Amino acid sequence: MPKYVIFFRLKGETIKAMMDRPSDRAAVVAKLCEAAGGHMEAYYFMFGGWDGFVVAEVPDSKAAAATSLAVSSSGAFAQIETHELVEPSDLQGILARSASLAYTPPGD
Repeated sequence: MPKYVIFFRLKGETIKAMMDRPSDRAAVVAKLCEAAGGHMEAYYFMFGGWDGFVVAEVPDSKAAAATSLAVSSSGAFAQIETHELVEPSDLQGILARSASLAYTPPGD
């Protein structure tokens, strides 16, 4: 099953609501991932340009997109960015495949 990392930036009012009414956000995210046919592997808050991230396995990119849209529609997030992760064991096959492809820039 494909694995995705979802970075998120919360809105100020969302942080204020979390302070006023603490809840188990990881449980909510885990339930959402399960509803999409997958599971949550990790959920962390962090310092820096993003407020946190989730690592989740879901069946495919359509499930990842649907999950992202469901979260975005809540209005609680200033920004969400989703990336599919590549297992290190898959890298050699990807590199071999890319070596067999030829790209010609426009105008050449």
